[in-house]
Amino acid sequence: MGEREEVKLLGTWYSPVVARAKIALRLKSVDYDYFEEDLFGSKSELLLKSNPVHKKVPVLIHNNKPILESLNIVEYIDETWNASGPSILPSHPHDRSQARFWSAFVDDKWFPTLIATTITKSENAKAKGMEEVGEWLLLLEDAFISISKGERFFGGEVIGFMDICLGSFLVILKAREKLKGENILDKSKTPSLCKWANEFLADDTVKNVVPEIDRVVKFMREFEAETQTRA
Repeated sequence: MGEREEVKLLGTWYSPVVARAKIALRLKSVDYDYFEEDLFGSKSELLLKSNPVHKKVPVLIHNNKPILESLNIVEYIDETWNASGPSILPSHPHDRSQARFWSAFVDDKWFPTLIATTITKSENAKAKGMEEVGEWLLLLEDAFISISKGERFFGGEVIGFMDICLGSFLVILKAREKLKGENILDKSKTPSLCKWANEFLADDTVKNVVPEIDRVVKFMREFEAETQTRA
């Protein structure tokens, strides 16, 4: 694309949605400058200027133009560097619509419910929430079997859009299992998803950009202690 592109990514090391942008950039072999933000302290001028509405990460800045919202960023990366690396979104319209549908399900239903079970003080609400999380994982198990068509990933033999969407939450999921002694991804109930999760986290593209599970466990423990102190 001629002269060197200027690509910047604003993020936080622990954010699963920032990991989405990092994975997509790596899949497309895009060089970029990374800027760590402090969301609990003083947000940078660049972040406030680039995302004045939500003031959140990730923000991708490509030649001084900001692109916001993690899955929107993944699509933008896929389209902008379409000649480099594998296609992230499926080429067939029906497959693409499936990837978008299930990604919206993960972001709008599944993950918010998982987070709500962490925050709630009510044991009843937590139990009900975890029941839903488990039921929805069964739906995602069926979706994986249908979409992957027997291959390693939702995207087939290579990591695709839905892999990035759901896979970005795996480190937090595994950290929570470790911290709480829970078994959220249960091999006896969702064997295909469990196998996929291991394949995804072991992939070179992923393991070099997502945080270590133990580091996230430590962060979650400290965050929980701080939240309880404030309460």
